[in-house]
Amino acid sequence: MQGNGFKVGLVIFFLALSAWYLFPSAQSYYYNRQMASRQGDDRSAYEQEHFASIRKAQERALKLGLDLQGGMHVTLEVGLTQLLQELADERRDAYFDEVLAAARSRAASGEASLIDGFVEEFEARDPNARLSRYFRNDAGIDRRSSNAEVAVYLREQADDAIARAIEIIRNRVDRFGVTEPSIVRQGSRRIVVELPGIDEPERVRNLLKGTARLEFRLMAEPADLSRSLQQIIEYYEKDVAPDSAQADTTGQTDTAQPLPGVAEAQEAGSDSTFDVSTLLDQQDEEQAAGNPLLDAMQPIGQGVLFGRVSEQDTARVNQLLADEKVQELLPRDIVLLYTAKPALRTEDGLEWYDILGVRKQIELTGDVITDARVDFSQTNLPEVTMTMNSEGARTWARITGANINKSVAIVLDGVVYSYPRVIDRIVGGRSSITGLESREEAQDVVTVLKSGALPAPVQIVEERTVGPSLGQASIRAGFTSVMIGLMIVALFMIFYYRTGGVVADLALIINLIFILGILAGFQATLTLPGIAGIVLTIGMAVDANVLIFERIREEQNSGKTLKASIEGGYAKALSAIIDANITTFFVGVILYSFGIGPIQGFAVTLMAGILASLFSAIVFTRIIFDYMVLERRMSVNYG
Repeated sequence: MQGNGFKVGLVIFFLALSAWYLFPSAQSYYYNRQMASRQGDDRSAYEQEHFASIRKAQERALKLGLDLQGGMHVTLEVGLTQLLQELADERRDAYFDEVLAAARSRAASGEASLIDGFVEEFEARDPNARLSRYFRNDAGIDRRSSNAEVAVYLREQADDAIARAIEIIRNRVDRFGVTEPSIVRQGSRRIVVELPGIDEPERVRNLLKGTARLEFRLMAEPADLSRSLQQIIEYYEKDVAPDSAQADTTGQTDTAQPLPGVAEAQEAGSDSTFDVSTLLDQQDEEQAAGNPLLDAMQPIGQGVLFGRVSEQDTARVNQLLADEKVQELLPRDIVLLYTAKPALRTEDGLEWYDILGVRKQIELTGDVITDARVDFSQTNLPEVTMTMNSEGARTWARITGANINKSVAIVLDGVVYSYPRVIDRIVGGRSSITGLESREEAQDVVTVLKSGALPAPVQIVEERTVGPSLGQASIRAGFTSVMIGLMIVALFMIFYYRTGGVVADLALIINLIFILGILAGFQATLTLPGIAGIVLTIGMAVDANVLIFERIREEQNSGKTLKASIEGGYAKALSAIIDANITTFFVGVILYSFGIGPIQGFAVTLMAGILASLFSAIVFTRIIFDYMVLERRMSVNYG
């Protein structure tokens, strides 16, 4: 092996390196087989005993894609409608909403993007109107700004919202622990997320959709909320005359006639609240049964509690409470919000949620949160402890100091997670979210808070789940295709090139080991298109050997010795091999750069296969031939 020592060292080094990177994959496969062969307590005991080794092997093993491992494919749509509404803020009016609704219809039909449709619709209705009346800001848009300048600003804001949403979703997925997720933009306002290996789809949905809009709000005054509840119940009584119902919508709740018992409670010096459900028992049952609100909601009227609704009736109650006259009966600065978690679970599994009266004004937002972590209360229940910056700490101290013995609602994404009563002024900027059912839920809240708030709400418009059984079927199909392709190529090479074909087949096996080692070493993900790339690489891998062998044949036919023919064949075929493989490699680079998902998976294995086949064809086979001809003095047959 004189003169080939360096080449032999390279081959041994790369083989050892590939084995090193592939060993965790073999280890993970072994552990999975062991757990699959065990059942019940025996499997749990085995998993606990080898927990650290199993986790370490899984983290370093060759990653399988969504189509091989199973998981979720989710298409999200960023709510640019809400983004435009927020950019307009308090300057919105009925005309703005009308134009926006028309633009949304055009965007849904594919006629134009939402931003372009909004600008075109606005100018079509009134050519002299200026968009700057709605979108004045500190970013250079003022009353004198033209519609074209405002349109550019809106497009920039929309693009920035999509980019920030992708980054935030990526941060959330990374914190969730998903390996090799695929998160790419699609079109003007959609994001495609592929999460392999996911077995908790509902948890992932909540994680992706959560806007992480954390708000601290004060609660409604109990007396005002109780009077409003009373008026709304009367409004929905079937025997209330239309003129009477209209009279109640003046918004002057202090002049309303209360149900029996309210005045007595106020005179007794109570907290001006009453139990509506108790009073309803005193009413005629036929009258109560005709009330659509009472058919769907259990009224409470105690403190800040407005009512309680079963999960199956929430849509109906939302519709009833969204009535324009009902909204006028509520206190002007109050909005009704659900609790995040059910307040009651019945024996039949039905969940009931409380409706709370919360002030519209936001006292503090999640922008002041600098850190969040999972903690446990004195009763060992999970909670999220948050730390605020200096500005937030000062504001929080002022809010709590001015509202001692009152409740403050902690609202996340439009639902109330907790509404603790303030016992004393809180300094230092510490607060917590309670009412969480599990540590996993608390960790998800921490994840969305640390990842940041989405610039606009996102909605899941498409979702596909690939089960593990389908993934196993894909693996079997891919493995079968690789083996069949390898066998056909191997037999052809042996039949056509005899001894040279055997050497080429050995190089082909080495080539496969190198490909898998490269994928494992770079933590790439093997997908079904990636397996197709491996099959293609098998055919391409022998192409270099074919060029070399044909050149050797030509050299032998010209009368040269076998040694000289081998040297000449490798030397003259090298340029053609390099040219062909480099051009194909560049194609793989382009596919990886501009492709998404499956295309990238194909490109990765294609590029890895080209590098591995070049090394095995030029270096490995030359070592074997030199050993056979120079060391063993063997006669090599090239067909």
